Amino acid sequence: MNLMIVEDEPRLRHALVHDMPWEEHGIEVIGVARNGAEALRLIATKAPDLMLLDVQMPEMDGLTLVRKLHEQRGARARMKLIILSGHDNFAYAQDAMAHGVTRYLLKPAGEEVILDAVLSAAAELRQELEAWQSKALLEEKWQAHLPGLHTQFFQRWASGELTGWEVLKQSKELLIELREQDRIVVAVAGVDPLPEGSTRFYAHDLPLLQFTLLCMAKELLEHPSCWISTDAEYRVLLVFVLPPEQPQEDAMLYIQAALDKLLSHMREVLKLTASAGICEAPGDLEQMSQLYLQAGRALRERLVYGPDIVIPYRESTVQERRLAYPQDALEKALEIALETADEDKAMEALAALWASGQDTAASSEDVQEFVLYLSSLLIRLIHKQGWSVGQVMGEDRMYLHNLTLLGTREQTWSWLTRTTRSIVAFMQEQRRTASNGVIQDILAIVEREIDQDLTLHTVADRLYISPSYLSRLFKQSMGVAFSAYVLERKMERAKSVLQEGLKVYDAARQCGYRDVSYFTKVFRKYWGVNPGEYKP
Repeated sequence: MNLMIVEDEPRLRHALVHDMPWEEHGIEVIGVARNGAEALRLIATKAPDLMLLDVQMPEMDGLTLVRKLHEQRGARARMKLIILSGHDNFAYAQDAMAHGVTRYLLKPAGEEVILDAVLSAAAELRQELEAWQSKALLEEKWQAHLPGLHTQFFQRWASGELTGWEVLKQSKELLIELREQDRIVVAVAGVDPLPEGSTRFYAHDLPLLQFTLLCMAKELLEHPSCWISTDAEYRVLLVFVLPPEQPQEDAMLYIQAALDKLLSHMREVLKLTASAGICEAPGDLEQMSQLYLQAGRALRERLVYGPDIVIPYRESTVQERRLAYPQDALEKALEIALETADEDKAMEALAALWASGQDTAASSEDVQEFVLYLSSLLIRLIHKQGWSVGQVMGEDRMYLHNLTLLGTREQTWSWLTRTTRSIVAFMQEQRRTASNGVIQDILAIVEREIDQDLTLHTVADRLYISPSYLSRLFKQSMGVAFSAYVLERKMERAKSVLQEGLKVYDAARQCGYRDVSYFTKVFRKYWGVNPGEYKP
């Protein structure tokens, strides 16, 4: 701690500076003044923590100095003052204490009394500084966590977890200006699904794009007329607080214009579109959850109206009606196309199914209902083949768990076409795999039984497939007819046997020929020489 001594008597001033054991107690004398005026000048440069001062001094007395320091609170900050006075005057002491003096000592005070007073003031100051530091750290942490606390508050409020008095209490604690009589309008905004084949941004960029939209909203829309946060789905949640005198129609028009401006900025800055949904009308604080649900439902209507739009919520009249689903003929056409792995016909059938459903869809709920029908149809076809959905669809399977992730018709159609193509590709791959297995079995039979009479029909019977299918499959996979391949393998085997020095009879027998003359004829036709003339 730093100490300044203000005393006009030279001997006492010298004794206070040099005869007191300040250093032993962690006290450093950083300044000495002969009167209040001199002390006031030194304070500006020395900034002492403690001051020991006399009352009666020339030019400026101690009490005047105390009053000036009290007026200039910034200059003295948390400085502790101890008066050492020769006047036993209650009025003096009362005046000093009223202006923040810690102790009022009377001369002649002993060394221990003075030391105890200064050390007590130092301990008191130290406690205050520690408390101030703790408070400053708490305030710093509070400010750092305030955005997160705001988000938590708005999400709990939107979900209906908070009652009216809890909203008012917590909003006051979080420095959110709300009054019991306030009317609010709720909106929800989100980045539109990325276009198919986007190369500028990808699915993993969506959280960053949503954050960009949040930052734009905070920049364009000012507190306290609009409070901005995120909801549980990471969309931008906007709560507009309406002035009491503002008509409802004017308020809704203003909010519509503000959101249009937000979407326009998103379009201009990132060259991407976003959409927003607005609740039907203003409500009181306790209607927050209802207004939030309306805004969310309105935003989902971009599935019907398309992206880059601000959509107000409209309560629809629920009527008894039966959704018109396509006839069985279209379902059958899609099933046949997928089972035959015909991508063109599969896409044609899917397009016909999609068009028939879109003609009758009047809301996002209708579209999602129809997508449920189509997805269940595709799942049924996948399971019919004995496959798992994950095997076939890969990452696209996640949309089956939450169809609301399909935010636009374009994104929904893109997902359906990808799924259909995945089924076709998987079917083709499975057929290739199965065909490869059959071919490997055929080749193994030929190598293992080269000394037998192998024909297309005998091998087909052993594999339980038709000769025509075997012939076509073998030619497609190997590039040669089955009979030509068998002949090639037999002639290679015969040549190898003859090269080993065996007789023509042995070569014919090991290649499955019982008639040596017929073998000789075939060998000569294939190699251009008689087997007996072939030399190793």
